[in-house]
Amino acid sequence: LIQKELPETWETELTALNKPSRLIIRCNTLKTTVKQLQTNFLKEGIETQTIPDLPDALIILEKFNVFSNSLFKLGHFEIQDASSQRVAAFAEVGPGMRVIDACAGAGGKTLHLAALMKNKGRIIAMDTESWKLEELKKRARRNGAENLETRVIDGTKVIKRLSNSCDRLLLDVPCSGLGVLRRNPDAKWKVDLAFIERMRSLQKEILANYASMLRSGGKLIYATCSILPSENSKQVSYFCSEHTHFQLEEEKIISPASSGFDGFYMARLIKT
Repeated sequence: LIQKELPETWETELTALNKPSRLIIRCNTLKTTVKQLQTNFLKEGIETQTIPDLPDALIILEKFNVFSNSLFKLGHFEIQDASSQRVAAFAEVGPGMRVIDACAGAGGKTLHLAALMKNKGRIIAMDTESWKLEELKKRARRNGAENLETRVIDGTKVIKRLSNSCDRLLLDVPCSGLGVLRRNPDAKWKVDLAFIERMRSLQKEILANYASMLRSGGKLIYATCSILPSENSKQVSYFCSEHTHFQLEEEKIISPASSGFDGFYMARLIKT
């Protein structure tokens, strides 16, 4: 399937996805700075390296037990790959905005949005799984993220109540996960074509049903951790053809081979 969809680059992409992943963290700027975090790590004998165009990211040069680390317990950082850290910045959020993260899961990107918004404004984190949102609440307390609330999507009414209500709508949709195989190598044996087809249908459904929450002039950010065009640019093209009041403003394709990080896709659409 990957060969069919990426005939020119599939071999280099799969070679990159067979290499072990590096440990990347995101500095929580609500509590500390990258410089201060690096200094505190050094006191513990942990060496780090910055990533030039990602202001909050640090590469950990030698892996350690993150969850027992005192700085982690204080909420000074979160584990988050470099590619994943690009999504919140791509959303172009700012203090005072009203933002909906409608596929929030355990909230890695939600917490990054809160930091970029400097705890000002409002974030509504939504998911169909309540246990994931419970985990997000715990992480938010540790991170000092105070500008968010959670809502379980247990029916269409939840979406309808939020119609035309937000400045930014993040849809980090369920996907095949083919961009993050180095983190989940067992997926190579678990993912089949039927599963990918189900994901494509779900992506179409989420885009069609959730887009109504965005106000006119607002921006929708569609993201996946897949390298398949059929889950990425083709989904966005189809959605825009069916919903002509949405226009593609920018898209970003992150290749594991050329970036050295996870494979990701993100598109930013403006609603007229």
